[in-house]
Amino acid sequence: MIVDEEAFLTALSGVSATLIGSFIVGAFFYIDSEQHRHLTASEAADKYLRAGVQWIFIAFSMPLFVSLALVSMEPVVGAVVFIVFSLILIASSVETGRRILAKGRSGLSRGLLINHWFSTVSVVAIVVLPWVVGGWPPPAEAYIPSMLISLLIGFTSTVALVMAQFDATMGMSSDEPTAE
Repeated sequence: MIVDEEAFLTALSGVSATLIGSFIVGAFFYIDSEQHRHLTASEAADKYLRAGVQWIFIAFSMPLFVSLALVSMEPVVGAVVFIVFSLILIASSVETGRRILAKGRSGLSRGLLINHWFSTVSVVAIVVLPWVVGGWPPPAEAYIPSMLISLLIGFTSTVALVMAQFDATMGMSSDEPTAE
């Protein structure tokens, strides 16, 4: 049982903001890297990676904005913010799924496909939990499981994208011996 839900939601928004900032730095470093330019195999794969990055930003942003709305505003406003982010997350999940099915898609890693389906099931849980647990409008504590799941799937999606990049660079080592 969480004793002070306002403090918990504020801390949760801080964790979410930190993850967003770290992810932005990583995304910019990757986009600016020679590796990204070298590995862009197809337009479809690049669009899939873009959709995946967008999805991760939404998954990390949801706990930030919903938590802040719940702490600082009326419960109805928190519910509206949650509904808006839920709709954006669902739309982004559909877009990412569409990109997986595109020719030349994410085919780099089976982990991306597995993660997508895990995330899709998690999105359903995120959207439904506050209403099942708390009714209308849900109290602040009814959103906590959804916010934690959102951070979890944002993290697992980040790991899946990073591992896909490791898979894509396997065997591309430039540590071959040179003749002197």
